[in-house]
Amino acid sequence: MTQKFDKPIVNANHYAKPRGRIYDSAVETIGGTPLVAVPNLQKKESLKARLLLKLEFFNPMASVKDRLAKAMIEDAEARGLISPEKTHIIEPTSGNTGLGLALVAASKGYHITLVMPESASVERRAMMGHLGAELVLTPAAEGMSGAIKKAESLAEKDKNAWIPGQFVNPVNPLVHVETTGNELWVDTEGKLDAVVAGIGTGGTISGIAKILHQHNPEIKVFGVEPQESHVLTGGEPGPHGIQGIGAGFKPEILDLPAIEKVIPVKTEDALKTARLIARTEGIASGISGGASVAVAIELAKQPEFEGKTIAVIIPDFAGRYLSTALFEQKS
Repeated sequence: MTQKFDKPIVNANHYAKPRGRIYDSAVETIGGTPLVAVPNLQKKESLKARLLLKLEFFNPMASVKDRLAKAMIEDAEARGLISPEKTHIIEPTSGNTGLGLALVAASKGYHITLVMPESASVERRAMMGHLGAELVLTPAAEGMSGAIKKAESLAEKDKNAWIPGQFVNPVNPLVHVETTGNELWVDTEGKLDAVVAGIGTGGTISGIAKILHQHNPEIKVFGVEPQESHVLTGGEPGPHGIQGIGAGFKPEILDLPAIEKVIPVKTEDALKTARLIARTEGIASGISGGASVAVAIELAKQPEFEGKTIAVIIPDFAGRYLSTALFEQKS
Protein backbone atom coordinates (compact mmCIF):
# COMPACT_ATOMS: atom_id res chain seq x y z
CA MET A 1 0.00 0.00 0.00
CA THR A 2 1.40 3.38 -1.03
CA GLN A 3 1.25 5.98 1.72
CA LYS A 4 -0.33 9.34 0.88
CA PHE A 5 0.99 12.50 2.54
CA ASP A 6 -1.89 14.86 1.82
CA LYS A 7 -2.45 15.91 5.46
CA PRO A 8 0.58 15.12 7.65
CA ILE A 9 0.14 15.73 11.38
CA VAL A 10 2.83 16.65 13.91
CA ASN A 11 1.86 17.82 17.39
CA ALA A 12 4.68 19.68 19.14
CA ASN A 13 2.93 19.15 22.49
CA HIS A 14 3.82 15.47 22.24
CA TYR A 15 7.56 16.21 22.27
CA ALA A 16 9.97 17.24 25.03
CA LYS A 17 10.19 21.00 25.43
CA PRO A 18 13.22 23.06 24.33
CA ARG A 19 15.66 23.86 27.12
CA GLY A 20 15.56 27.58 26.50
CA ARG A 21 19.29 28.18 26.74
CA ILE A 22 22.65 27.67 25.02
CA TYR A 23 25.31 25.69 26.91
CA ASP A 24 28.98 26.67 26.95
CA SER A 25 30.11 23.03 26.73
CA ALA A 26 28.80 19.46 26.66
CA VAL A 27 29.87 19.16 30.30
CA GLU A 28 27.16 21.64 31.31
CA THR A 29 24.45 19.35 29.93
CA ILE A 30 25.15 16.60 32.46
CA GLY A 31 22.24 15.74 34.77
CA GLY A 32 18.51 16.38 34.68
CA THR A 33 17.74 12.99 33.14
CA PRO A 34 14.12 11.89 32.56
CA LEU A 35 12.03 9.59 34.75
CA VAL A 36 9.85 7.37 32.55
CA ALA A 37 6.86 5.11 33.23
CA VAL A 38 6.74 1.65 31.63
CA PRO A 39 3.05 0.83 31.06
CA ASN A 40 3.66 -2.02 28.60
CA LEU A 41 6.06 -3.78 30.98
CA GLN A 42 3.65 -3.06 33.80
CA LYS A 43 0.85 -4.89 31.99
CA LYS A 44 2.97 -7.74 30.63
CA GLU A 45 4.39 -8.62 34.06
CA SER A 46 1.13 -7.95 35.98
CA LEU A 47 2.90 -5.66 38.41
CA LYS A 48 1.20 -4.46 41.58
CA ALA A 49 3.51 -1.44 41.99
CA ARG A 50 4.22 1.33 39.52
CA LEU A 51 7.71 1.21 38.00
CA LEU A 52 9.59 4.32 36.88
CA LEU A 53 12.95 4.17 35.09
CA LYS A 54 15.48 7.00 35.43
CA LEU A 55 17.27 7.01 32.08
CA GLU A 56 20.85 8.03 32.79
CA PHE A 57 21.87 7.39 29.19
CA PHE A 58 20.44 10.85 28.43
CA ASN A 59 23.73 12.24 29.77
CA PRO A 60 26.17 13.30 27.00
CA MET A 61 28.39 10.22 27.33
CA ALA A 62 25.34 8.03 27.92
CA SER A 63 25.80 7.03 31.55
CA VAL A 64 25.23 8.03 35.16
CA LYS A 65 29.01 8.25 35.61
CA ASP A 66 29.12 11.52 33.67
CA ARG A 67 27.84 13.15 36.87
CA LEU A 68 30.69 11.71 38.90
CA ALA A 69 33.37 12.57 36.34
CA LYS A 70 32.30 16.22 36.23
CA ALA A 71 32.05 16.40 40.03
CA MET A 72 35.48 14.90 40.77
CA ILE A 73 37.35 17.07 38.28
CA GLU A 74 35.56 20.31 39.15
CA ASP A 75 35.94 19.67 42.90
CA ALA A 76 39.70 19.18 42.47
CA GLU A 77 39.91 22.31 40.28
CA ALA A 78 38.03 24.37 42.86
CA ARG A 79 40.50 23.28 45.55
CA GLY A 80 43.50 24.11 43.36
CA LEU A 81 44.71 20.52 43.09
CA ILE A 82 44.69 20.19 39.31
CA SER A 83 44.80 22.21 36.10
CA PRO A 84 44.95 21.28 32.39
CA GLU A 85 48.45 22.75 32.09
CA LYS A 86 50.11 20.55 34.72
CA THR A 87 47.93 17.52 35.50
CA HIS A 88 47.92 14.01 34.05
CA ILE A 89 44.68 12.29 35.08
CA ILE A 90 45.01 8.53 35.68
CA GLU A 91 41.97 6.50 36.74
CA PRO A 92 41.05 2.80 37.05
CA THR A 93 37.59 2.19 35.59
CA SER A 94 35.25 -0.53 34.37
CA GLY A 95 34.28 1.81 31.58
CA ASN A 96 31.58 4.37 32.25
CA THR A 97 33.49 6.56 34.70
CA GLY A 98 36.40 6.49 32.29
CA LEU A 99 34.18 7.65 29.45
CA GLY A 100 32.79 10.46 31.57
CA LEU A 101 36.29 11.50 32.60
CA ALA A 102 37.44 11.37 28.97
CA LEU A 103 34.54 13.64 28.01
CA VAL A 104 35.34 16.20 30.72
CA ALA A 105 39.09 15.94 30.08
CA ALA A 106 38.62 16.60 26.36
CA SER A 107 36.35 19.57 27.04
CA LYS A 108 38.76 21.10 29.56
CA GLY A 109 42.05 20.12 27.88
CA TYR A 110 43.46 17.48 30.25
CA HIS A 111 45.83 14.61 29.42
CA ILE A 112 44.14 11.40 30.63
CA THR A 113 45.07 7.72 30.94
CA LEU A 114 42.41 5.14 31.80
CA VAL A 115 43.17 1.70 33.24
CA MET A 116 40.55 -1.02 32.87
CA PRO A 117 40.11 -4.81 32.88
CA GLU A 118 40.45 -6.34 29.42
CA SER A 119 36.96 -7.81 29.87
CA ALA A 120 35.43 -4.35 29.31
CA SER A 121 33.45 -4.09 26.09
CA VAL A 122 35.15 -3.17 22.82
CA GLU A 123 32.73 -0.26 22.43
CA ARG A 124 33.93 1.35 25.65
CA ARG A 125 37.56 1.01 24.67
CA ALA A 126 36.98 2.45 21.21
CA MET A 127 35.02 5.43 22.55
CA MET A 128 37.73 6.25 25.08
CA GLY A 129 40.29 6.42 22.30
CA HIS A 130 37.87 8.45 20.21
CA LEU A 131 37.79 11.03 23.01
CA GLY A 132 41.58 11.20 23.12
CA ALA A 133 42.24 9.09 26.22
CA GLU A 134 45.16 6.70 26.50
CA LEU A 135 44.08 3.18 27.49
CA VAL A 136 45.88 0.57 29.59
CA LEU A 137 44.32 -2.91 29.93
CA THR A 138 44.77 -5.29 32.87
CA PRO A 139 44.00 -9.05 33.10
CA ALA A 140 40.28 -9.80 33.31
CA ALA A 141 40.84 -12.31 36.12
CA GLU A 142 42.20 -9.54 38.36
CA GLY A 143 38.97 -7.53 38.07
CA MET A 144 38.85 -3.95 39.29
CA SER A 145 41.43 -4.67 41.98
CA GLY A 146 44.00 -5.29 39.25
CA ALA A 147 43.09 -2.07 37.45
CA ILE A 148 43.38 -0.08 40.67
CA LYS A 149 46.83 -1.49 41.44
CA LYS A 150 48.04 -0.74 37.91
CA ALA A 151 46.75 2.84 38.04
CA GLU A 152 48.51 3.40 41.36
CA SER A 153 51.73 1.99 39.89
CA LEU A 154 51.54 4.35 36.91
CA ALA A 155 50.82 7.33 39.16
CA GLU A 156 53.85 6.62 41.33
CA LYS A 157 56.09 7.11 38.29
CA ASP A 158 54.54 10.44 37.23
CA LYS A 159 54.91 13.52 39.44
CA ASN A 160 52.06 15.23 37.58
CA ALA A 161 49.62 12.35 38.02
CA TRP A 162 46.29 12.75 39.79
CA ILE A 163 43.96 9.83 40.51
CA PRO A 164 40.32 10.96 41.00
CA GLY A 165 39.68 7.77 43.02
CA GLN A 166 36.05 7.02 42.28
CA PHE A 167 35.96 4.17 44.84
CA VAL A 168 37.13 6.38 47.73
CA ASN A 169 36.34 9.97 46.70
CA PRO A 170 33.60 11.46 48.94
CA VAL A 171 32.45 13.56 45.99
CA ASN A 172 31.05 10.33 44.52
CA PRO A 173 28.03 9.93 46.82
CA LEU A 174 27.75 13.71 47.26
CA VAL A 175 27.00 14.36 43.59
CA HIS A 176 24.07 11.94 43.83
CA VAL A 177 22.82 13.69 46.97
CA GLU A 178 22.88 17.01 45.16
CA THR A 179 21.62 15.83 41.75
CA THR A 180 20.36 12.29 41.08
CA GLY A 181 18.55 11.67 44.35
CA ASN A 182 17.12 15.16 44.45
CA GLU A 183 15.85 14.79 40.87
CA LEU A 184 14.00 11.61 41.88
CA TRP A 185 12.31 13.42 44.76
CA VAL A 186 11.34 16.44 42.67
CA ASP A 187 10.11 14.50 39.62
CA THR A 188 7.93 12.18 41.74
CA GLU A 189 6.75 15.11 43.87
CA GLY A 190 7.80 13.07 46.89
CA LYS A 191 5.48 10.18 45.99
CA LEU A 192 8.18 7.54 46.03
CA ASP A 193 8.32 4.34 48.06
CA ALA A 194 11.42 2.49 46.86
CA VAL A 195 14.50 2.80 44.66
CA VAL A 196 16.54 0.03 43.03
CA ALA A 197 20.13 0.63 41.90
CA GLY A 198 23.14 -1.48 41.03
CA ILE A 199 26.25 -1.29 43.22
CA GLY A 200 29.59 -0.60 41.55
CA THR A 201 31.54 2.05 43.44
CA GLY A 202 28.54 2.43 45.75
CA GLY A 203 28.37 6.18 45.19
CA THR A 204 25.11 6.35 43.27
CA ILE A 205 23.08 4.24 45.67
CA SER A 206 24.64 5.75 48.81
CA GLY A 207 24.02 9.32 47.72
CA ILE A 208 20.47 8.60 46.60
CA ALA A 209 19.71 6.81 49.88
CA LYS A 210 21.08 9.68 51.95
CA ILE A 211 19.03 12.46 50.37
CA LEU A 212 15.82 10.43 50.03
CA HIS A 213 15.99 9.31 53.66
CA GLN A 214 16.37 12.94 54.67
CA HIS A 215 13.11 13.63 52.86
CA ASN A 216 11.36 10.44 53.95
CA PRO A 217 13.04 7.78 56.14
CA GLU A 218 10.43 5.23 55.04
CA ILE A 219 11.70 5.04 51.45
CA LYS A 220 13.37 1.68 50.88
CA VAL A 221 16.56 1.50 48.82
CA PHE A 222 17.55 -1.85 47.31
CA GLY A 223 21.00 -2.64 45.95
CA VAL A 224 21.88 -5.09 43.19
CA GLU A 225 25.05 -7.13 42.69
CA PRO A 226 25.98 -10.04 40.37
CA GLN A 227 25.12 -13.51 41.68
CA GLU A 228 28.44 -14.74 40.30
CA SER A 229 30.36 -12.25 42.48
CA HIS A 230 28.04 -11.56 45.42
CA VAL A 231 30.67 -10.22 47.79
CA LEU A 232 28.26 -7.88 49.58
CA THR A 233 25.97 -10.77 50.50
CA GLY A 234 28.70 -13.09 51.75
CA GLY A 235 30.00 -14.67 48.56
CA GLU A 236 33.38 -14.80 46.90
CA PRO A 237 34.50 -12.47 44.08
CA GLY A 238 34.38 -13.98 40.62
CA PRO A 239 33.98 -13.23 36.91
CA HIS A 240 30.55 -12.08 35.76
CA GLY A 241 28.91 -10.43 32.78
CA ILE A 242 27.22 -7.41 34.38
CA GLN A 243 29.70 -4.67 33.55
CA GLY A 244 29.61 -1.64 35.84
CA ILE A 245 28.57 -3.39 39.06
CA GLY A 246 30.13 -6.10 41.21
CA ALA A 247 33.65 -4.78 41.73
CA GLY A 248 34.60 -7.86 43.77
CA PHE A 249 35.16 -5.97 47.03
CA LYS A 250 33.22 -3.67 49.37
CA PRO A 251 33.88 -0.08 48.23
CA GLU A 252 34.94 2.34 50.95
CA ILE A 253 32.22 4.86 50.12
CA LEU A 254 29.35 2.35 50.10
CA ASP A 255 26.88 3.07 52.91
CA LEU A 256 25.49 -0.44 53.47
CA PRO A 257 23.40 0.47 56.56
CA ALA A 258 21.36 2.86 54.39
CA ILE A 259 20.38 0.03 52.05
CA GLU A 260 17.33 -2.10 52.85
CA LYS A 261 18.76 -5.18 51.16
CA VAL A 262 21.36 -6.15 48.55
CA ILE A 263 19.92 -8.63 46.05
CA PRO A 264 22.12 -10.80 43.80
CA VAL A 265 21.10 -11.25 40.15
CA LYS A 266 22.43 -13.79 37.66
CA THR A 267 24.05 -12.39 34.53
CA GLU A 268 21.59 -14.41 32.43
CA ASP A 269 18.62 -12.76 34.15
CA ALA A 270 20.13 -9.30 33.72
CA LEU A 271 20.53 -9.93 29.98
CA LYS A 272 17.01 -11.31 29.58
CA THR A 273 15.48 -8.36 31.41
CA ALA A 274 17.47 -5.79 29.42
CA ARG A 275 16.10 -7.40 26.24
CA LEU A 276 12.60 -7.43 27.74
CA ILE A 277 12.72 -3.68 28.44
CA ALA A 278 13.89 -3.01 24.89
CA ARG A 279 11.13 -5.06 23.29
CA THR A 280 8.25 -3.93 25.47
CA GLU A 281 9.13 -0.24 25.95
CA GLY A 282 11.75 0.66 23.33
CA ILE A 283 14.15 1.50 26.16
CA ALA A 284 17.64 0.27 25.29
CA SER A 285 19.13 -0.29 28.74
CA GLY A 286 22.60 -1.60 29.40
CA ILE A 287 23.15 -4.89 31.23
CA SER A 288 23.34 -3.52 34.78
CA GLY A 289 20.07 -1.66 34.20
CA GLY A 290 18.56 -5.00 33.23
CA ALA A 291 19.75 -6.45 36.54
CA SER A 292 18.11 -3.65 38.51
CA VAL A 293 14.84 -3.90 36.61
CA ALA A 294 14.82 -7.68 37.21
CA VAL A 295 14.92 -6.96 40.95
CA ALA A 296 12.31 -4.21 40.65
CA ILE A 297 9.92 -6.50 38.78
CA GLU A 298 10.07 -9.07 41.58
CA LEU A 299 9.54 -6.39 44.22
CA ALA A 300 6.63 -4.91 42.26
CA LYS A 301 4.83 -8.28 42.32
CA GLN A 302 4.86 -8.46 46.10
CA PRO A 303 1.71 -7.53 48.07
CA GLU A 304 3.62 -5.07 50.27
CA PHE A 305 4.32 -2.87 47.24
CA GLU A 306 0.81 -2.88 45.80
CA GLY A 307 -0.17 0.64 44.77
CA LYS A 308 3.30 1.99 45.52
CA THR A 309 5.98 3.55 43.32
CA ILE A 310 9.41 2.05 42.66
CA ALA A 311 12.10 4.00 40.77
CA VAL A 312 14.95 2.18 39.03
CA ILE A 313 18.28 3.68 37.99
CA ILE A 314 19.18 2.77 34.39
CA PRO A 315 22.91 3.58 34.40
CA ASP A 316 23.74 3.35 30.71
CA PHE A 317 22.80 2.53 27.11
CA ALA A 318 22.63 -0.83 25.32
CA GLY A 319 24.73 0.53 22.46
CA ARG A 320 27.74 0.26 24.76
CA TYR A 321 27.38 -3.54 24.66
CA LEU A 322 27.01 -4.41 20.98
CA SER A 323 29.92 -6.88 21.17
CA THR A 324 28.63 -8.64 24.31
CA ALA A 325 26.17 -11.41 25.12
CA LEU A 326 23.38 -8.82 25.32
CA PHE A 327 23.09 -9.01 21.53
CA GLU A 328 23.85 -12.72 21.08
CA GLN A 329 20.42 -14.16 21.85
CA LYS A 330 16.83 -13.45 20.84
CA SER A 331 15.16 -14.47 24.09
